[in-house]
Amino acid sequence: MTLYDAFVPGCLQLLKSVLGLLEKAEAYCNEQGLPAGQLIHARLAPDMFDFAYQVKSCTVHSIGAIHGVQHGNFSPDTTPPPDSFDGLKARVGEAMKALEALSVADLDKLSDKPMTFTIGDKLLWNFIGRDFFMSFSQPNFYFHVTTAYDILRMSGVPIGKRDYLGSVRKLP
Repeated sequence: MTLYDAFVPGCLQLLKSVLGLLEKAEAYCNEQGLPAGQLIHARLAPDMFDFAYQVKSCTVHSIGAIHGVQHGNFSPDTTPPPDSFDGLKARVGEAMKALEALSVADLDKLSDKPMTFTIGDKLLWNFIGRDFFMSFSQPNFYFHVTTAYDILRMSGVPIGKRDYLGSVRKLP
């Protein structure tokens, strides 16, 4: 199994699921006569980031992580997330397109590449690419996908486990 195999297909599978969640959330708002912002800014707890941030972070910890290792540094993306379903869908779609353009060689050459994770001058962690992907970004990716799902589920959007899993990779 390559680093690509361990990271990229799972990201693509769940980013596609996130697109489906966004579609269902938008449809739910329309059916219920709710303003989109009610779901886009929903959060599980007052001290947690909102749905839009969770969706943005799915892209940050997939293609953003790869770009970080390519450049030798990854810092949290502090830009505001898109404030509409269309903007969120576009962000996820762009991440998917960029991931789909990668080859096995593109990712595997990053396996031993040194890089740093920084938060301003407060935190600096040194990694090699594979450890950053597998012990930091991949767990963060799944956390944010799960949290986005949970926010919608808690908000009454009719979704279930199949919506989270999306298209599993199985034999025909």
